[in-house]
Amino acid sequence: MARNRRGAAGTAETAVVEAVDGGSAELIPDRERPRAWSLLIDGAPQSHVDLDDPTRLPFEYQRRLGHVADLVAPAGRPLQVVHLGGGAFTLARYVAATRPRSTQQIVEVDAALVRFVRTRLPLDPNARIRVRSADARAGLAKVTDGWADLVIADVFSGARTPAHLTSAEFLLEVRRALRPDGCYAANLADGPPLAHLRGQIATAATVFAHLALAADPTVLRGRRFGNAVLLASDRELPVAELTRRVASDPHPGRVEHGRALADFTGGAPAVTDASAKPSPPPPADAFTT
Repeated sequence: MARNRRGAAGTAETAVVEAVDGGSAELIPDRERPRAWSLLIDGAPQSHVDLDDPTRLPFEYQRRLGHVADLVAPAGRPLQVVHLGGGAFTLARYVAATRPRSTQQIVEVDAALVRFVRTRLPLDPNARIRVRSADARAGLAKVTDGWADLVIADVFSGARTPAHLTSAEFLLEVRRALRPDGCYAANLADGPPLAHLRGQIATAATVFAHLALAADPTVLRGRRFGNAVLLASDRELPVAELTRRVASDPHPGRVEHGRALADFTGGAPAVTDASAKPSPPPPADAFTT
């Protein structure tokens, strides 16, 4: 289904709506850019794609994941990346544009969403991107040991991260798929009192030696619901450069690491498969403008 929206210059633009496995998917045209679109699922913003400039990442959390992709290896070096959660394939397009010859795997459980995005926002046929319709954890299990330089988790079902993707057992599977010096990055969403976010940091600390967290300061202070990007690895992280980039974003953020990040958890227990719960639902006004 399509419906017209009025662009900035008064021209008619067409929003496209289609039923997918996870609800109602909507592509809304960017009023300023002719081939740029935002993807919403049941009204919740998921990702933004600019087909003319895949390096443009206007969503805050996607910019921060882009910073991670920039910093995990020397500039221009091809990466092997696993994306858990597909959305509109924004980060895979970004890596393909910034690091040519990278090899990437996208695991997205919603097969109808994959077809919708492929049809409306086709991938560059020359990009080495494979898309698999499968549950994120099941798809990750099929990745060869030590294959990935980077695993990015951005998985939401009904605006909530599924419980089985929040546990230490899940993160051990992530670590298995990573190279010894590889990195894991996750988009986490939470609001006051930040119990989910604190638990996810505590859980990652049981699996990885080094952690960093990038987020808006108001989110870290528990004043509003929002996104935080967790970075984890068994090697030293590029904290100084990540901090500089996050602070220079259009909506400046803060990076916590080391003792300050450990203190932030407040003694929260690690999450296991037995205790795992989905991330909290966003408040009703989380996505209003």
